[in-house]
Amino acid sequence: MATVDVVIPVYNEEHVLPSSIEKLHGFLSANLPHEWRILIADNASIDSTLAVAQRLTEDFTQTAVLHIPQKGRGRALRAAWLGSNADIVSYMDVDLSTELAAFPKLIAAIAEEGYDVATGTRLTRGADIERSIKREILSRGYNFLIKGMFRTRFSDAQCGFKAASQRAVQELVPLIENDEWFFDTELLILAEKRGYRVKDIPVRWIEDSDTRVNIRRTVSEDVQGLLRLRRTRPW
Repeated sequence: MATVDVVIPVYNEEHVLPSSIEKLHGFLSANLPHEWRILIADNASIDSTLAVAQRLTEDFTQTAVLHIPQKGRGRALRAAWLGSNADIVSYMDVDLSTELAAFPKLIAAIAEEGYDVATGTRLTRGADIERSIKREILSRGYNFLIKGMFRTRFSDAQCGFKAASQRAVQELVPLIENDEWFFDTELLILAEKRGYRVKDIPVRWIEDSDTRVNIRRTVSEDVQGLLRLRRTRPW
């Protein structure tokens, strides 16, 4: 039986964190046949998120908090994953936009099927999504660009629903330069190009109307990240 860390990176999420942790804890207790832990990775929140997270560790077993004093989702994942002793590390967005029913499949891909990385995808057969036309076009365009530049096989770089083996994390994460939103894309490209097995898991995903993502800034960061990889990596 594998051990699994489920990381929830948060920044100013005091309003949604309690309900999300309650829902996730209940789901894992009933549906994940492995030893697991929820790790709330607070990256420099300026509201009461950290205090809320600390209270939640008193209400829910197998729940812990990691405070990272600098902002950045990639930075939070780097610290949480590299500091983990679990056989499999994973993460999902705090809004739980991705339906939890896909999570056991994500873990099974690594624990039972021998994959090194598993990622949720909203852009392949079997996926079911609800989001705006604008975000749909941006997402498909971005992933088309990745395939054109790097000849990758994964279909959705940006879905906030991923897992990786401890070996893959220890070897790949130190190579990732981005500490923000491009972290996910860089992880998947590096994994494929270095011969790791990556599995797409179709998911049901509903867009969060209260998202904190700055779309324009994220698009700019992603494109710059792709150009950097193309320029600096020998592919």
